Amino acid sequence: MEFATFDLQGFEKSGLSKRNALAAQLDKICRDSGFLVLTGHGVSENCITDMQNAVQEFFKQAPDDKQKVKAPYAGYPYGYLGPNSEALAKSKGVDTPPDLKESFNGGPQDVPHGIVDPEALEFCYVPTIWPDLDGFKPAWQTYYGEMESLASRIMVAFAVALNLPDGFFEDYINHPISGLRALNYPATDEISLLNQQRAGAHTDYGSLTILLPQAESQGLQAALPDGGWFDVPTPKGAFVINIGDLMARWTADRWVSTLHRVVAKPHQPARQSLAFFHQPNWDAVIAP
Repeated sequence: MEFATFDLQGFEKSGLSKRNALAAQLDKICRDSGFLVLTGHGVSENCITDMQNAVQEFFKQAPDDKQKVKAPYAGYPYGYLGPNSEALAKSKGVDTPPDLKESFNGGPQDVPHGIVDPEALEFCYVPTIWPDLDGFKPAWQTYYGEMESLASRIMVAFAVALNLPDGFFEDYINHPISGLRALNYPATDEISLLNQQRAGAHTDYGSLTILLPQAESQGLQAALPDGGWFDVPTPKGAFVINIGDLMARWTADRWVSTLHRVVAKPHQPARQSLAFFHQPNWDAVIAP
């Protein structure tokens, strides 16, 4: 199938007629598959390269060094999660072996004034556990900030695509609880466990995901309505965007949160990606 591409800067710089036409295309993409390749994002190549280099250095460390920043207890959202820690398909009730991956995870960069809910403070706003690597924290924080800005711009395009005012989502996302995950999929040998994947079939939970896969890498697949799978392209210089469950609910299922996975095959090279999971404010009331 042909995979949809959306030029964000092209949309932002267009006159009213073309802008509305592009918004209508975006609406159709989000209704049909919920997946698109985003160009014209405006995130600097230096920011991306610095982040990719920092993440690569982290995952190159010895296992004991990575474990120094592991999540301190089950359910702690940030820090390092080693191999055999997750089986994403279980979020859909499918029992599979653990996914063939490891990750480092970080959350919001500060606690907004007025957040007093203990559940928020004990989960979303607990500290990220930083590794002792030169340049890692500033590269991560810069990239996180760029993703927050990019997500806000995408949400403007989403508003127009839904025939809403440009600023409709502003008050819902002015102190979001988004998470950033760096993923490392080690090289594979022979795959011997039944139904084991690099990331099992799942949907994302939030409003939207901004994924930066390793350019020209293979393995990311999205589900087709007939039960088949299609390969998601990973062109250099672009992001992959997909709708999450919350955005599907927010639009009363006008838009779809599509099942996706990172498939495991024998003798694949190592692969890394960055996933920014955009979430609205903790106290936002989500109503269709």
